[in-house]
Order: sequence, then C-alpha cells, then structure tokens
Amino acid sequence: MKWIEVKVTTTPEASEAVAGLMYDMGVGGLYIEDPRDLMENNRQPTDWDYLDETLKNVDPNQVTIRAYLSEETNYHEKLALLSEKLKNTARYFDVGKGTIELSEVFEKDWANNWKKYYKPVKIGNKVVIKPTWEEYKQQDVKDIIIEMDPGMAFGTGTHETTKMCIQILEKYVNIDMDILDVGCGSGILGITALKLGAKSCTAVDIDENAIKVTKENAKLNGVSEKIVVKNGNLLDVVSGKFDIIVANIIADAIISLSDIVIPYLKEGGVFIASGIIRDRYEEVKSSLLNNGFVLNQELSMGEWTAVAVTYDK
Repeated sequence: MKWIEVKVTTTPEASEAVAGLMYDMGVGGLYIEDPRDLMENNRQPTDWDYLDETLKNVDPNQVTIRAYLSEETNYHEKLALLSEKLKNTARYFDVGKGTIELSEVFEKDWANNWKKYYKPVKIGNKVVIKPTWEEYKQQDVKDIIIEMDPGMAFGTGTHETTKMCIQILEKYVNIDMDILDVGCGSGILGITALKLGAKSCTAVDIDENAIKVTKENAKLNGVSEKIVVKNGNLLDVVSGKFDIIVANIIADAIISLSDIVIPYLKEGGVFIASGIIRDRYEEVKSSLLNNGFVLNQELSMGEWTAVAVTYDK
C-alpha cells in the first residue's frame, strides 16, 4: 500500500508541539527523529559503531518528524491546515526551517524505521524506559525497567514533558495509591506509577489507538490486572477519587482541568501537570492557584514546564 509521507524539519524545542499538529491530521503513523535521544543514550564513542550509518552525521539542532497519510484521504486540505498551524506555532517556538516535504512511500519502507531512534534511557533515579526490541543489562539493582512499545503514533516517549512527569512520579508515588493518567498515550506514566508501587491506575485517552497500545504495554509489564483503560475526553468517563492525577497534555487542557479536577482528588492528593509551553506557564500557574491549588514542585526542561500541586481547602 502506498502512503503520503509528510516530513517536517524543525528544532528540538518545537518538536513535540509540531508532532502534535501532525498527529492531529489523522495520520496512519508518525515518528520523531531526534538526535538528542541518540546522544543521551550513546555516551561512549565506541557505541556509535553499532548505530545505523545514516544516524552518525545528524545535526543535533535539527529534528525531523515524519507522518503518513493514506493516498485516499484529502491530504492537500490537511497539509494546507498544517501549514497555517505551523505559522501560529512559530509565535511560541523557534520552529527552525519549519519546511513541509511530501513523498510517496510503501508501508513496508517506513513501518519500522522509527525504531532505530528509540533506545533504552534512564529517567530520574531508577526508572529505565526500555523498548521491547532492545537489549538492556540492568545497571543497578534498584532500577525499575519499563518495557515499552509506544506504537507509531507516540514518538519515543522520552522527551522533556514525559521525563519530568516520571521524575515527579518517583518523588510522590507510594504503595496503596490510586493513580489517574489523563491523556495516557502509550500508557507510559500510568504503568511507571504501577511499577513504582501504586495499587491501581485508571488511564484515559480520547484516541482509540492509545487505548489499544496502553493495554498492550500494561500486559508487557505485568500490570494488566491493576489498570483500567477508558476511551474518553479528559474526565468525562472518570469516577472516584485518586491519590495522584497526572496529565501530560497541553496548556489549554490543563487550564480546563484546574477548574474540574478537584473532586477527583483524595485529601492531600497530588495533581501533576506537564506539557506546558514556557510562554504559557504563568497563565497555567495562575489558573491552578486561583482554583485553590498550592504549588509543591516545578520542573523545566527546554521550552517545557511541569508542576506538582495539591489542593488547599
């Protein structure tokens, strides 16, 4: 089957925002070629001997995002909309080249190409995110290894917004906790919380593919019996109260949640929010504080910020 490959060249800082725009086109697959992932996980010069030749001379200041649209869709209209959204994104980020290139490809040529950019990575003090197809020798007896197959629509799962959430989860997760993961994607955050010792997790996403991938990854990590995965938007399909609610989404969605999430938090519960563009952090922070939250922790990486807040009655 032939597909239309949409290739956008941008900067590391803008990569997640641009990937989100491309994913919203209703793509059949998407992957991010980010040189930083390789550099972080291949610190020894000899390690490069084992990498694909095409990856050895990459520009660390340039990220390539490839998305795939069926030939049968009205992709010209989608691309026109993407072009407009890229211009708007440039108001908040340095998008670099921001170019859009098209080509025709066969599915077999791209279906697994993204995997070469996804390597084991340690995040925080003990969480190691390991692709299912990669070998990894445990470096520390305390390491918690999360087996992940993120699926074509979820990139590497190890960019700044996810890393910050995992670091905060390491600090707050205790045994017997109930977790809610809003916008779960590949399930990486909810599964990490369970492997850190949480009792249960409810994972919610509006994308049916995310539901499928989260269930598969829960099974890979032996936590299927502890996780409930629901298809819905934000809190629409959620009931009950939780010790930790984590949302790695976008600023507007976090602002919406700040007004409605409190009834879902147990007393002393923690709301972890990430995916906040630095330029909009003060707006998000004000919304949280105005709704009665107290700021416990904030982290920043690149152009992104994450926070942990509790509700002050």
